Amino acid sequence: MKITGVSIIKDAIIYDYPVVESIQSILPICDEVIVAVGKSNDETLELVKKIKDKKIKIIETTWDEENRTGGTILSNETNKALSYVSKDTDWIFYIQADEVIHEKYLEVVRRGMKECKDDDKIDGLLFNYLHFYGSYDYVAVSSGWYQEEIRVVKNNRQVYSYGDAQGFRKQYNKKLNVCAIDAYINHYGWVRAPKSMQKKQIKFNSFWHDDEWLDKNIPKVERYDYNSSVHKLIRFEETHPQVIQKRIKTINWEFKYDISYSKFSLKDKVKRFLLKYLGINFYYTNYKLKKKLNS
Repeated sequence: MKITGVSIIKDAIIYDYPVVESIQSILPICDEVIVAVGKSNDETLELVKKIKDKKIKIIETTWDEENRTGGTILSNETNKALSYVSKDTDWIFYIQADEVIHEKYLEVVRRGMKECKDDDKIDGLLFNYLHFYGSYDYVAVSSGWYQEEIRVVKNNRQVYSYGDAQGFRKQYNKKLNVCAIDAYINHYGWVRAPKSMQKKQIKFNSFWHDDEWLDKNIPKVERYDYNSSVHKLIRFEETHPQVIQKRIKTINWEFKYDISYSKFSLKDKVKRFLLKYLGINFYYTNYKLKKKLNS
């Protein structure tokens, strides 16, 4: 069973992406890892080259930054990377540059791959998500944050990165059939120094909106205020992946939040009640759940 990792990145240093840690987190389970590095305004290419592992294959690309429609620039770049996956690959492990998987879940992922490899009814594996916010100590849990997403897909040329690259589709815009596994992806997209976060807010939103929208909707400040848009947070009491421990120790800002003031909105409460007690899921799902892998 051959496994190929795939990721994309551009301007990792300017916007403080943990792309090295992201790639390193999937390396142990992959036979090769394709990293599409966009032409950058910093030393991103050199940063990725410093990861000394023969499994890594770097593809240099140029992002079409005139494309400001629905974040599709991200799926376009992801599909470029997917086109370089070897034909003999069985599974593709896609990881975004601000995502890291804990080493304790790698065998769970491998087991899911083995169990579903010859199951023609399954297109991919579905992961749970932890969205860290403000610092490495808090996780956002309100309904505005997606709870699950596909990060492993079969090497099927009909499968492609969809929309803003959050998930995948197949053939003519069909949702993938997935097997849910008991593994989590740590999303650190909202954990960076406030100055870097503000820069990232401007740049990232430019993938969706024009300059007029940015001017009206993005505050003209030097530092991002994490307290300006906090929803429901809970304290994270477990361990972070080994590959990101060094980054965590170098944190140079402080984010404090009183979780006693953190409450679910009425909308969230209703959604949670319906799912827990009636099995009715009103959360956004970009997939068709076919089965679950037993822990």
